[in-house]
Amino acid sequence: MRGLAIATAMLLAAAKPGLAQPADEFFKGKQIRFVLGAAAGQDYDVWARFLARHLPRHIPGNPGFVVQNMPGAGHLLATNWLYNIAPRDGTVWGSVSRNIPSVGLQQVSGVRFDPLKFNWLGSPELTNRGCFAMTKHPRIKAAADLFTHELVVGGTGAGSTVTETPKLLRGLLGMKLRVVEGYVRPQDAQYAMETGELDGMCSTVQSFRNFRPDWIKAGVARVLFTLEKDLVPWTGAPTVYQFVKTDEQRQTLDYFSSSIEYGRPLLLPPEVPAERVAMLRRAFEATVNDPLFREEAQKLGFEITLRTGEELETLIRAAKETPPAIIERVTKMIQSPAN
Repeated sequence: MRGLAIATAMLLAAAKPGLAQPADEFFKGKQIRFVLGAAAGQDYDVWARFLARHLPRHIPGNPGFVVQNMPGAGHLLATNWLYNIAPRDGTVWGSVSRNIPSVGLQQVSGVRFDPLKFNWLGSPELTNRGCFAMTKHPRIKAAADLFTHELVVGGTGAGSTVTETPKLLRGLLGMKLRVVEGYVRPQDAQYAMETGELDGMCSTVQSFRNFRPDWIKAGVARVLFTLEKDLVPWTGAPTVYQFVKTDEQRQTLDYFSSSIEYGRPLLLPPEVPAERVAMLRRAFEATVNDPLFREEAQKLGFEITLRTGEELETLIRAAKETPPAIIERVTKMIQSPAN
């Protein structure tokens, strides 16, 4: 019997060579699939391809990276695939919307994952979020105008900041934001702003500025407000918190805006061996701190702010402790009809 047990163990080890290898040997000669919830050309895509050029030299074995776009349902399609189907050995990475951890905690329609069971690798960037309007709009000249006049904004699907931000602000503060869905990427909504199909949009400030760097400076579009508590000086815009009137509104906005702290999160599927997760987290940190990486980031106009995998886990666990009534309130607002 003992001999049979030993033989069985040897067969199992042979059948799963990846699990038997030390973490620093496993990736030699392998290729890592980098799966994105974003479409090609979107800022998440640009970031992933930038990272994919630098990551191999910091991972033992120097594996190659291939980027695979899997857009759909505000990053839910890719996130569900990463959680339920992707190999759990470290050969598949994910890049998903900063909204995804909150969407998972809220268990909105279509969610088939638990954000606390992912292995979070970290984020290379923190950003700001805001709402914008074309300056040619006849009635919307400042944020306060949104309480008396309607702004037609674009949406990119459930789970995306572009869709959820105006829905939340409409339900929470009474801003007259009408969402038109059907845009695949934030850039598509900005094209629609150029043609007059849309009046504005809500997105990250950096993404909006990167698409048309001259719009704000030239006065083609304006930042109506940002969603952080503190002012973002270069925007010249107020924070939306100045329109908050009750503690309930503040707590709700605090929970919704907390997703900004997730940055641009990278993850591994559940159940990847702990030793491998730890090694890949350190490799990611080494990449982000690499002078060559930072030099290229500066040329691309990227601002680097490292969030470690452990820090992301801590933030998500803290969000999990939000009173259920607040989470339910946010869920109801972001799932409301677009119009």
